[in-house]
Amino acid sequence: MRLSTKSRYGLRALFDIAYHANQRPVQIQDIARRQDISPRYLEQIFQSLKRGGILKSKRGPQGGYMLAKPIADINVRDIVKATEGDLLLVDCTAKRGRRKKPTCNFDGSCITQTVWSEAADHIAELFATISLATLCQRAEAMDLPHEDGLTGSRGKKGA
Repeated sequence: MRLSTKSRYGLRALFDIAYHANQRPVQIQDIARRQDISPRYLEQIFQSLKRGGILKSKRGPQGGYMLAKPIADINVRDIVKATEGDLLLVDCTAKRGRRKKPTCNFDGSCITQTVWSEAADHIAELFATISLATLCQRAEAMDLPHEDGLTGSRGKKGA
């Protein structure tokens, strides 16, 4: 399985908001700088995340992006689904209503479809167990520095 940059960057950006913003709106330029992602590309990714109910925005001088839910309620599966649309390993395992036509001559009679479908289910289950809160805990354990979203200063959280 190969995830696109939309899901990889989306996860990094949402982690950044969770870890650095302390529930305040954060400017896309700050996220882009810390994560080394193009601000224009982040805007595109954030549109998918907003449609997925994961992210919200606030206009104005104190505006920016915020998480739409608590960090414990946003998991990797939600983020990948919002950015990729699904968690399929191969196209032939998509529900028939979502496909325009069969993807191969063995559609519906191929034993390997069950393997790919099971694998995707296991990955989805794993992704569902990893929340932004989990990633923030891992970052704390790795002693990653926090950056105050308002001043740009670095330091330990709570310091």
